[in-house]
Amino acid sequence: MDTVLLEITNEKAYKLIQDLEALDIVKILEKNAKPKESLSKRFAGSLNLTDQQYEDFQQHIIDSKSEWERDI
Repeated sequence: MDTVLLEITNEKAYKLIQDLEALDIVKILEKNAKPKESLSKRFAGSLNLTDQQYEDFQQHIIDSKSEWERDI
């Protein structure tokens, strides 16, 4: 038999795989039950900006938001 590594991205699909295992059709070799990490934690600090770049970036965000709030 071949071994295949799958990433299950849907809870219903995971339930289906569990049902297949219960019927002895497939075997789950490893159950990865780690909680999903929030995107903010996952990517925090990944830009590695200098202080000046950070300030420029924050100002750009403020300017962009104010453009959406203005009446046209």
